[in-house]
Amino acid sequence: MAAELVEFEEGTIGIALNLESNNVGVVLMGDGLLIQEGSSVKATERIAQIPVSEAYLGCVINAMAKPIDGRGRDQRELIIGDKQTGKTAVATYTILNQQGQNVICVYVAIGQKTSSVPQVVTTLQERGAMEYTIVVVKTANSPAILQYLAPYTGAALAEHFMYHEGRTLIIYDNLSKQA
Repeated sequence: MAAELVEFEEGTIGIALNLESNNVGVVLMGDGLLIQEGSSVKATERIAQIPVSEAYLGCVINAMAKPIDGRGRDQRELIIGDKQTGKTAVATYTILNQQGQNVICVYVAIGQKTSSVPQVVTTLQERGAMEYTIVVVKTANSPAILQYLAPYTGAALAEHFMYHEGRTLIIYDNLSKQA
């Protein structure tokens, strides 16, 4: 089925995105270096999904909701602009200004340099903002499918908190790079 997860015999996972009568187009969620012509692949009968819970507060995760930091009101803000125009600074200040407002923040950093996100996280930690923030990261050097999935991961987490906590702010930084 469309968006179904498939698994290759060597363990690589992919997402079925193009269904035709005699073939299926799959985007790999790994390097797939061991996949060869004739390799078997099996349907999992599951679509791409992530778990959501309060355990993600204060975490930095990738687009598949896996922690990458070593720790395991409904609003959206899209920041579009040229390089070096202060998009990340606007996002950081927006999150910092939510302190004490009973708002859960989800910051989705798409296509950022690997060094940029730790700087943002450090600023948020130093100011106590990670207590009410989840950071979803798709760096510029990770697979393209994660760039595709990152906004959905952020939206799923934000929707969970919107329905259970009432107020959520989601910020997409560099979403324009998804084109």
